Amino acid sequence: MARKIPWRTPRRVRHAVALAALALAACGGGGGDDGVLPPLPGVTCSTAEQRLWLDDYFDAWYFWYRLAPDPNPLREMTVAEFFEASLYTGGDVRFPRDRWSYLESSEDFDRFFGDGRLLGYGVYLAGIETDRDPARPLLVRYVEPQSDAAARGVRRGDEVVSVNGRPAAEIVAADDYAAFTPDDEGQALALVLRNGGIERSVTLRASAFALTPVTLARVLQTPMGRRMGYLHVKDMIDQAEPALDRSFADFRAAGITELVIDLRYNGGGLVSLSRRLASYVNGARTRDQVYARLLFNDRRARDENETFRFEPPSSALNLSRVYLLTGPRTCSASELVINGLRPFVDVVAIGDTTCGKPVGFRPVSRCDTTFNVVNFESVNGRDEGRYFDGFAPTCAVTEDFSRPLGTLEEPLLAAAGTHADGGSCPAGTGGVARQRPMGAGAPRLRGGEPPERQGMWRR
Repeated sequence: MARKIPWRTPRRVRHAVALAALALAACGGGGGDDGVLPPLPGVTCSTAEQRLWLDDYFDAWYFWYRLAPDPNPLREMTVAEFFEASLYTGGDVRFPRDRWSYLESSEDFDRFFGDGRLLGYGVYLAGIETDRDPARPLLVRYVEPQSDAAARGVRRGDEVVSVNGRPAAEIVAADDYAAFTPDDEGQALALVLRNGGIERSVTLRASAFALTPVTLARVLQTPMGRRMGYLHVKDMIDQAEPALDRSFADFRAAGITELVIDLRYNGGGLVSLSRRLASYVNGARTRDQVYARLLFNDRRARDENETFRFEPPSSALNLSRVYLLTGPRTCSASELVINGLRPFVDVVAIGDTTCGKPVGFRPVSRCDTTFNVVNFESVNGRDEGRYFDGFAPTCAVTEDFSRPLGTLEEPLLAAAGTHADGGSCPAGTGGVARQRPMGAGAPRLRGGEPPERQGMWRR
């Protein structure tokens, strides 16, 4: 029986021993008592070799490498299992457990961030709001404009009665929304929906549809006649930039005096796009100022720490106040907009507490898998960060899914209009929202509702 390696030995030593054992096994030698299959010569994608590579990667790049477990990569387990076993599990009062790091297929990653497309049905649910109470209706909160759901008339506010014949109450109680995440194009999803007391059946087909990162941009009038620009930003990807430029050019031409940016369903995206969005609010005050600093662990800090400064887009406004519509899905790069702007303008948050994710990813792809591992934390120009409890709203307002986005009948936008007119929250609202444990603002990626990306990515 092979001699066990003391697993607190420095990685360079233990990996050399491990690789030698694997090479011996490949030549017909005894192998180890952990049953690890030998890697192919050179850089391979064998499970054993990937575990060894991940072990090195976490040690060098993981933000919480000093606090994280140190699993033995020679133990027989899948790459996904080893990945999960390597994540920081909590225990340090400064940080909650890591519920953000995840792996995905490189095809999915490249489709989203490269092509601006997503494989899915395009229907998103208000699952968090049910609190797993089967007596509460399961409602559609958002539909992607270019998806099959939109083409077949699925609307915000529709109640889901059943999914592939399974009652919605059962899905809510089990917190099992797996049917809404397809594996392949063409996969079917059979829904029974109810709206206005009328039920209808609809079958959706999964497709790789084009995302609409900026969904709505319009100029509204508050009850007292103030000109207010409203912008709904869903995804912070490169494809959003042209739409942002057009929208703010229109706002500037219209002479708006108030601005509402709707980030309630924006889980984040690129740090560079987040900075671009924030830079439009007050170009004179923020030009060349520090928007965010990305701070890596002590092993990478000297080479990787980076400062992002506000840009000077030609259509930037000069507003001293901005309204942000927020909720538990407002996450990471979206929260960066709040934190980055706070030193320079009055940020009025309307809605619910944000998810609480001041950390981000420097993604790396290997063996057809992209690893999104927490590599850095972010702070603003005043070195403020670590908002793991999220940002509480200035005016706590409950969402009404029966009201369309972008209208003054919708409660969050209506509250922003009222505040703009009078300088205070509407009656019955205030700064108290649902209280959550540190770092527990939104569901973990890939769990619960159909997954939306939560994070800030530095590429």
